[in-house]
Amino acid sequence: MSITTMVVLGALIALVLWLVSAYNGLVAARNRYKNAFMQIDVQLKRRYDLIPNLVETAKAYMQHERDTLEAVVKARNQAVTVNQTAASNPANSTAIQALGQAEMALGGALSRFMALAEAYPELKANDNMMQLTEELSSTENRIAFARQAYNDEVMSYNTARESFPTNLIANRYGFAPAELLQATESAVEKAAVKVSFSK
Repeated sequence: MSITTMVVLGALIALVLWLVSAYNGLVAARNRYKNAFMQIDVQLKRRYDLIPNLVETAKAYMQHERDTLEAVVKARNQAVTVNQTAASNPANSTAIQALGQAEMALGGALSRFMALAEAYPELKANDNMMQLTEELSSTENRIAFARQAYNDEVMSYNTARESFPTNLIANRYGFAPAELLQATESAVEKAAVKVSFSK
């Protein structure tokens, strides 16, 4: 075996090892962002489970706010449906975008609900309502942390798949770009902000 043959063989082996390593790195990065999405999914489901209890508690006090209560339930149901689609395939950027929009609509409906709830002192003083609001606030914080972790993993994955020469493997083997999940301001945060200049 000549030195030239050994050099060429060594270069081919190095190339194959690099290809395997780059491919496996992309697979690992994709699996990390999918796993990070599952953490968001857990927290979203927790919030979705809290909302009907919140609405049910408020019904007794907010009898004249039926439209608002129905809007919250409708937005929650829409978000649940869209989340199921996104959770089944977090690599589907269209589903992730739809989830962001559904979450924004739910956040808006919850904000209106929380703002109206402020006008009902008996409801605000209700122990069940206070507990549910606290749980919702805690869940919103968990969602924010999970979303940040997911977005960090998406950025790492997208950077890896776009960087040369790994992008050659990503394009060849169908590693599609991942979609960031946009943040929405939580309803509890919006409702909690009060400014008063009266004495």
